[in-house]
Amino acid sequence: MAEEHRCEAPEGHHLCANNCGFFGSPATMNLCSKCYRDFCLKEQQQASIKSTVEASLSASAADAASSSLSAPSSPPSTSLPASPPAIETLCQPPPPALTLPEVAGDIIGEPAGVVLAPEVATVVSQPNRCTVCRKRVGLTGFKCRCGTTFCGVHRYPEKHACSFDFKTLGREEIARSNPLVIAEKLEKI
Repeated sequence: MAEEHRCEAPEGHHLCANNCGFFGSPATMNLCSKCYRDFCLKEQQQASIKSTVEASLSASAADAASSSLSAPSSPPSTSLPASPPAIETLCQPPPPALTLPEVAGDIIGEPAGVVLAPEVATVVSQPNRCTVCRKRVGLTGFKCRCGTTFCGVHRYPEKHACSFDFKTLGREEIARSNPLVIAEKLEKI
């Protein structure tokens, strides 16, 4: 009975070398598939960084050699660094991202430091009252297309003498949704 309920791993399997809890295989250096994939990606990144560093060092060495040939009065450099500097010293933090005020200033065409606070203050300070009867409407007020707020009784255009032209709006929407199609003329024989 004890042999049926084994809690040990089978003999051919080994736990992952990173102790993540999954099983690894000898083909993947005793790593599980996820840890092996991460390991391979890290190696590729290190190789690309190393080649970039070597290319930049060779370019700077070539620049130094060409500058020493063009300027004979300067003393030649006595030695080049024997080993490439550490990768961490070459990595620089990315430039700071654009902040929202800078972007907004570029789009609007105004300087980034200008704040439009007076307009915001006037919109917020207006009480929510019906324009016709001056009744407090709060959050239940109806905003008309003419730009004013009304109560439930005066929300209809005929009740508050609305200045918005709904007929013209309807005509424009119909014209936009149904473009005029003109067929090509056929030549008569």
